[in-house]
Amino acid sequence: MDLEKVLSGPLRRMNPRLAGWAYSGLRRVAPIRRRLEAEFEGVVAGMEEAVKPYREELTTYRRMPGIGLDRAEVLSLMKDLADREEAGWKDGFASGAVYHGQDDHVAFLSKVIEAHSQVNPLHADLWPSAIKFEAEVVAMTSSMLGAGETADEIVGTVTSGGTESILLAVKTYRDRAAGKRTKRPEIVAPVTAHVAFDKAAHYFGLKMVKVPVDETFRADVAATAGAVNRNTVVVVGSAPSFPHGTIDPITELSTLAAERGVGFHTDACLGGFVLPWADKLGYPVPPFDFRLPGVTSMSADTHKYGYAAKGTSVVMYRGRELRRHQYFTASDWPGGLYFSPTLAGSRPGALSAAAWAAMVSMGEDGYLDATAGILETAAEIRSGVETVPELNVLGDSLFVIAFGSEAVDIYQVMQRMSERGWSLTGLHHPPALHLAVTLRHTAAGVATRFLEDLQGSVDDVKAHPGEAGGVAPVYGMAATVPARAVVDDLLERYVDLLFEV
Repeated sequence: MDLEKVLSGPLRRMNPRLAGWAYSGLRRVAPIRRRLEAEFEGVVAGMEEAVKPYREELTTYRRMPGIGLDRAEVLSLMKDLADREEAGWKDGFASGAVYHGQDDHVAFLSKVIEAHSQVNPLHADLWPSAIKFEAEVVAMTSSMLGAGETADEIVGTVTSGGTESILLAVKTYRDRAAGKRTKRPEIVAPVTAHVAFDKAAHYFGLKMVKVPVDETFRADVAATAGAVNRNTVVVVGSAPSFPHGTIDPITELSTLAAERGVGFHTDACLGGFVLPWADKLGYPVPPFDFRLPGVTSMSADTHKYGYAAKGTSVVMYRGRELRRHQYFTASDWPGGLYFSPTLAGSRPGALSAAAWAAMVSMGEDGYLDATAGILETAAEIRSGVETVPELNVLGDSLFVIAFGSEAVDIYQVMQRMSERGWSLTGLHHPPALHLAVTLRHTAAGVATRFLEDLQGSVDDVKAHPGEAGGVAPVYGMAATVPARAVVDDLLERYVDLLFEV
């Protein structure tokens, strides 16, 4: 649709004043859009080279080969690609992404996956082992998160990842509120809550009500209280938040939710398998789990710091009645009686088996040791970042180090770090970067190398401001462009690129 024609035609005839205002705004945005598109075209060209590096070297299959390839050749090719890409994460150059990665651990999980490669939990009669594994993964995770310290029964399910856990929790609260005096169900969450809540609101027809965070990047309790109304079905808090690694005031937020008679979800996808062990190690960890009576659901990712294979997560509820709103059942389908506890029907039971195997093989002592190493390394990195005059650390996190700058363009620093092999996460509002510290960073010399490269990148940007290419210009402009639809359109074009052969 040509928006300019609409504004100058039908809308101008119906409401000349509104059309004039909109047309004026469009004209002001147009130069920014053209500049951003020009920058983005260059970035896409660079990213195309990065995400499609095998186009010229390997055969591209746009249809199945007429004669199947030799299995040994296929395995050899796939092993070669895996070996090439291992360098991007093996030596600790990535923020998050791979949370364990030791050869013996990877080999162990691979054997588990191989042994259970045909398992589908949808068919419980054929594979009761999958039911055992999933039930015990939920039980062990719940126990770790306070289930043994409440009189209520804590239940849950295994999901494909943190996003599905969050989607299901939101769907559960929406369905529980169905039939009540709720015109349009609302989620109240801090602006730092994971974007999966926005995705859930988009998919399931809820309104997302965002509240600000304070100077420590924690949810503002007073603002949350003001946002909760008769349409609110769930209040959200993070433990910790993805951007800055800070723990929201879960005690106050969950108490508020309980007083208002609405659910409260603690998103512990990132920290669920770190904070309990940090607490045991004596680090200052405020209450965030089912020990708080107002917490009615939680999510925690086994495939992050639970050290399972990608992708599994756990979503948990205070009581079976609440969990049942998550389920889908059909009793009148010609195909028979059908039920599904999560979004998927058929699911890879091998991944649930790997999650179980990771948890029982690590044990409490393994998680304590891993967490101790991560927190010590994170403290070293944080201290080093604080010594760089041009940078400032955001928030007070145990293992996610977020930092910005008022002296240099932080996105250009990100690009310089990328050129040195680092894959960091770019943040917005305020502009910043973060490094989620994992076991890959606890290896000897990794923290030192990171700090040296960071100082070198800052020095480069100071010496040559404005010269960094890559994603730096788009990140910078996306934070200031008044028309969000412009940025969304460009991101969608990038996603299109990923699926082009």
